[in-house]
Parts: sequence; C-alpha cells; structure tokens
Amino acid sequence: MRGVPSVRPAGTRYEKDGTLVRIVGQFRGFVTAPRDVGVRGAELDALIARQRDYFAARGEAVEWKVRGHDMPADLPERLRAAGFGAEEQETVLVGGAAELAGATAGRPLPDGVTVRQTTAPADLRGVGAMLSTVWGMDMRWLGDDLAARIEAAPDQIAVLVAEAGGGIVSAAWLVHRPGTQFAGLWGGSTLAEHRGRGIYHALVAARARLAADRGVTYLQVDASDDSAPILRRLGFRALTTTTPYVWTPPS
Repeated sequence: MRGVPSVRPAGTRYEKDGTLVRIVGQFRGFVTAPRDVGVRGAELDALIARQRDYFAARGEAVEWKVRGHDMPADLPERLRAAGFGAEEQETVLVGGAAELAGATAGRPLPDGVTVRQTTAPADLRGVGAMLSTVWGMDMRWLGDDLAARIEAAPDQIAVLVAEAGGGIVSAAWLVHRPGTQFAGLWGGSTLAEHRGRGIYHALVAARARLAADRGVTYLQVDASDDSAPILRRLGFRALTTTTPYVWTPPS
C-alpha cells in the first residue's frame, strides 16, 4: 500500500529522489518511501534536508509518513532534527472485506440517516466544508482533491456521504490499489452533534460491501485512537503504527 497511485490526478506530478518519491501539486507535499530508505547517517540527513528544502522553495508544507517498523530506527529522530514535527500516531489495521461485509449485512442505518455514493462536485465541496467544521481548519481543498482523483481514476475511489437533516454530517471514501488485494478506508469524520449514533460504523459497512463486490480481499485503515476500538470489534487486526512527520514553512 506504499508508493503512489498508478493514475496521477491532474495538477500533480511524481518525482524520484533516490528511494523516495515526492508527490507535488497537492494541498501539501507528500514523501513516500520503502520500509528501508537505504541510507544512513549523514546521507540520510541530506536526503531529508533535500525534501524539506525542495518544498520550502515552493513555500509549501510537506508530509513524510513513517511506519512503526520502518528503517533505520533513528529516522523519526533525524526528521525531528530537520524541523519535521510528529502529528498524531495512528494504528494500521487490516481486516477481510468479505467477512466484514457479511458481519454487517442487514444492520439498519441510524434513524434519520441516509448513506449514498456521490461524484457530484457540490457534494464533494460539502465534504470539504463539513470537515473544516469537524477539525476547525480550512479543509475546503479536499473537495477539489477528491474531484481530481475521481476524474483521474473513477474505478479506484468511491466517495460516500452520510446525510441527516438535509445536510452532510459525515463522509468517507474507499480507495482501491490496482495490482494488490487491498483497498484503503479513508475519512469517516463526523460532525460532533451526530457522533455516537453508529454513522462511522455504517460508512465502514457500506465501503466493505463495495470492496467485497469488487473482489477486494483486504481492507486497510490508518485508524485514530477513536476509530481503532470500533474497527477491532468488527474484526480488524493491528499490524503496525503510522505517524505523519510534517514540515511547515515559517509563517
């Protein structure tokens, strides 16, 4: 599940630097690496500095995602020394798509809630606005990001929205990685006043059914501490952790 999507969304490009690949043209830069970056010591420091300086020249932030089993072991320490800050650690969970779809079959939606798949630009903008409210920051860029990904590869992403009271109250998406047995579950954030009603569970179930219908074997989630217990109860198993290390230009 590492690496970059096989189909590149419009406006983005991929650039190699040794074993790394930079994704350029998103709301912030992204660095993806193999489990072992292949360099140590001063060479690793130089590799990290090149990524920071590249995006600094663009005036953009950049994220380098580190898994708990990545090498070398001092990679997080060297990222911090280069000015990267750790965001919230998440747990990487994996479960069987067919098993999850079967286990959740027939479960009713919460009262007054509907779930549907969408590609409509207005809905995607609504997702960005809803997430801006949830996280207290401007995430309107996400609507354009999802639209670009749907346009580039409509068979690789499915966006679902949960609605209540005539508005979007939660959203999540399924991302299939061609050539693998895996699809990723992303999103799932819900407006505070609608939490605790089973909406997150409903969105997981709906995406599991979509994945199973497409022949996907496994679902993978980078889960927050809030989501991980729900997913564990559904049968997901923890494999490792993942932590975004982010460098942000000085204001």
